[in-house]
Amino acid sequence: MAETAGPGEWARYWQYAELPDLDLLRARYVRHAFPRHSHEGYVLGTISHGVEDVGLPGGTVHAGPGTVVMINPEVPHTARAGVPEGWVYATLYPSAQVINDIAADTTSLRGTVGFTETGVVDLYAARLIGEVHRAAEEGNALAADSLLRVMVTRLLTRHGGALPTPGPRAAGARDAARARAVLESRMAGPPTLEALATELGTSPFALLRAFKKQYGMPPHTWLTDARVRRARRMLDAGTAPAVAAAEVGFTDQPHLNRHFTRIVGVPPGAYQRERARTYKTGPEPPE
Repeated sequence: MAETAGPGEWARYWQYAELPDLDLLRARYVRHAFPRHSHEGYVLGTISHGVEDVGLPGGTVHAGPGTVVMINPEVPHTARAGVPEGWVYATLYPSAQVINDIAADTTSLRGTVGFTETGVVDLYAARLIGEVHRAAEEGNALAADSLLRVMVTRLLTRHGGALPTPGPRAAGARDAARARAVLESRMAGPPTLEALATELGTSPFALLRAFKKQYGMPPHTWLTDARVRRARRMLDAGTAPAVAAAEVGFTDQPHLNRHFTRIVGVPPGAYQRERARTYKTGPEPPE
């Protein structure tokens, strides 16, 4: 287990080599709170003890034991303890490819699929999420893959649908997309909001409003999230945390550590050690 900073908290964020498009997190958090962020893939999690409050665009999901939380790609959200004792949970982060391949194989859903509910009580699906973790930790690739497919199929069948296809973009949405492209290309030295708005031919307030409407968070919050995402990819490739911090625009490694831990749930060093150990030696043996 990788220890987090808070007393009584622990977390392990890792990847099973036999299922490379799936990240896994098991953790207990008490004081830790996830700031607004989003994921490139899906989030499927379940709570075994305590309560997690998940803040989503449509409101807050109070997730207790037996609840399955389903979050689609790029949906901004927060998470924090809903009770003083915090929460214990197991979460799976399958890529878009994994979910859409399973949907094409086992359901009638087509196109880019997603989940129409964000929090449902489903004891069987919750148990399956835990069993995927257990199988991966025991090095049982056949079971982990099979259980994952059964669980995803169940959730898609009961709560799945095709995600809406984006229509023509309004001027504000186009400006937001252009601003995002600029921030991605100049991550280590981004412009001020005023300079960015001037470059795009709009006003700072109009750009701020359009960006938040399009991506669910203001540009500076989105940029921090994007920096952490890029740092994760660099850590996966073996880049040292201090080098990754400088490359993505954090002032130093402690700056990366703080934001990475808040968003991912574990420090970058612990994250990288788990990835390296998983890829080089396979999963840990059963206890």
